[in-house]
This record gives sequence, C-alpha cells and structure tokens, in this order.
Amino acid sequence: MLSLRRAGRALLGRDWYPRRELRCATRHLGTRYGGRHVALEGIGPEWVVYSFGIGKDVSFDLALIAQFGVTVQAFDPTPDSLAWIAQQALPAQLIIHPYGLAERDGSREFFPPKNAQAVSHSVIERSSARGPSITLPVKRLDSIAAELGHTGIDLLKLDIEGAEYAVIDGLEELRLRPRQILVEFHHRFREIGLERTRRAVARLRRMGYGLFQVSSSGEDYGFIYRGPGGYETRLPQPLPSP
Repeated sequence: MLSLRRAGRALLGRDWYPRRELRCATRHLGTRYGGRHVALEGIGPEWVVYSFGIGKDVSFDLALIAQFGVTVQAFDPTPDSLAWIAQQALPAQLIIHPYGLAERDGSREFFPPKNAQAVSHSVIERSSARGPSITLPVKRLDSIAAELGHTGIDLLKLDIEGAEYAVIDGLEELRLRPRQILVEFHHRFREIGLERTRRAVARLRRMGYGLFQVSSSGEDYGFIYRGPGGYETRLPQPLPSP
C-alpha cells in the first residue's frame, strides 16, 4: 500500500510510482530495516551473490544463506561497520571484504552521516554530515569479479548511500549483466534528488532489466535481467582487469 505521505510527495514532484514490468514470486528476507525482497526463481547454492553495504545489519545475507545455501560476498569499507562485523559470529558462507564499490578502482572520500548512532558513510557530501570525511578503498565491479574468479554475478545488492548512480552508469559499459539487482536509491538526499533515480531506472531498463518490485518507501527496487542485446548473465572467462 502506498502511504498518504508518499502520495503527497508525488504531488509535489518528490516521489513517483514507476511501472512494474514483471510479476513473479518474491520473498522478503531479513529484518524490516535491513531486509530485501528477492525474486525466488532459480536461486540455489551455486548462485554468486554480491552484497554491497553491510552497516550493522547482515540479516538479509544470513537469510539468503540459511534458506538457499548460497555463499554471500559482502562488502563494506567503513570502520564502524568492520568493527561491528569483527564482533559477530558469522557462518563461513558469509565472506567479508573491507572495501566498497565505485565506478573506478582506488579510493573515494566518504562523508559521515548526520546521526551519530549511524554508521553508513556516503560518497555524497551532504550539508547535514557531521565531522570530517575519510578516505576509503573502492573497486570496480569487474575488477572485483576478476579478483574473486567469478565469471558472472547472479544477485547484486546495492545499498551504497548514493554511489549506486555512478555504479549503474558504469554497468552499462560492461558485458556482464547480473541476473537480479536489488538497489536502494537515495533520492531522499537533497543533494541527489528524484531525477537521478528516474534516469538510473531508465538506464537499467535500456540495459534489458525489468522492474519486479518497489518497496512501500519508494526507495528499494528489484530488477531482473531479461535480455537481449548480445549480453549474457555469465561470461566464458573471468572478467579482465581494466
């Protein structure tokens, strides 16, 4: 159900109701805060899962592991998140990588959140950020896949605090198409705005993705690759380094 608040925001041009192209069986995995809806078709232990953005909630990743037997590659460069992770008892199928995702290899400047209790830093310099920025390591998606020896990605989760727009722009240049993309868009950030999300959704559709789910908040989206365009969900060789 769409809330009256969202309807009011839409009337003011700060929200929208994108059309879903696909209907499929889905399941919500994880907590209300950190969980996501996934499309169920085909998920199995052999799936390659990349989960970008850990924070202090791995409930989605743990649910994927428990229900489908997958191995999850999870990524987050922020010190508070890594310190929290180090204190958790995690299964062997949840593999942590201490760097983030970006449109280039190297490092990026990350800005702290307004809330002192939050851990999610952003590459977007927000007027409400508290404290100085920090520089953290990042890598391109194809560089990561090459290093990990993966020829494809079956499920890609992006909760990367505004960096998703540049990553999606860069994805169009790759021949790799993840089967399923779950992304949290951050158009609620005043520095980003709704038009960036509209363009990102249009770009994914142009790449051959169909929208199967939008959360009640209007921020979490689920896409399934349905081709064509000469692209495959898997490649015959590991992706070359750029």
